[in-house]
Amino acid sequence: MSADATIVKRPAAKKRGWTWARILGAAGIAIWVALGIVVVDLLVSEYKPSFYARYGPRILGGLWTTIQLVVLSVGIGVLIAVPVTFARASKSRLIGALAFAYVYFFRGTPLLAQTFLVYYGAGQFREALESVYLWWFFRDAFNCAVLTFALNTSAYQAEIFRGAIDSVPRGQREAGEALGLSRWRIFRNVVAPQAMIIALRPFGNEIILMIKGSAIASVITVFDLMGETKLAFSRTYDFQVYLWAAVLYLLMVEILRRVWDKLEERLTRHLKRSSD
Repeated sequence: MSADATIVKRPAAKKRGWTWARILGAAGIAIWVALGIVVVDLLVSEYKPSFYARYGPRILGGLWTTIQLVVLSVGIGVLIAVPVTFARASKSRLIGALAFAYVYFFRGTPLLAQTFLVYYGAGQFREALESVYLWWFFRDAFNCAVLTFALNTSAYQAEIFRGAIDSVPRGQREAGEALGLSRWRIFRNVVAPQAMIIALRPFGNEIILMIKGSAIASVITVFDLMGETKLAFSRTYDFQVYLWAAVLYLLMVEILRRVWDKLEERLTRHLKRSSD
């Protein structure tokens, strides 16, 4: 080493003391752990084989109904949200205003009210629906729930997609135009892939909200997870059935969260390589 060389010393790492934020965080974690232990102990100590033999299959059937309800609603919602997203960005004031009104209504009114409006409101137009051969659809509570949830989630998805597209830098579109690419090719090859990554996390949050919001379907006689839980409680008055329902909802959300984490890690692996 030459005489002119200097040794750069790194500053010593500061010792992290017990700040109020850390104390409150540790206390919050301890409370949640204690609650988890209490719930597990309650479920184990109050285990009744006859109760689970009778209502266990029905609750699992309700779980499957909930999964079907969420998958259909989100899937149909995507099909509706895509054209609504493009309509929101349309240069036509009329089309843009109609798309804005659609999004504004379904985001600004409660999902419960929308469900009542479709399910009970359809009965007011039974003769008209029968004349166009649609009454078979609206007389089924499950179909009304899927339709309502799809319309509701499509409004949120449209805003998620629109925000993700707008987040892509304008300069990338201009660069594609400078290369002579068509607008469709710029969107498909440049804008859409980046927008998908941006929209991935909020889209996952929207699915989680639909999983929890699907419990509303039970109020219109759909025997989903919450519907079967309410039925079991009304016959047994055993409160632990609601604890099991909460565990099953939490399990669905946790599985989706882990799947979404893996999907996000997969889609963004090239960004981590470029930063290394």
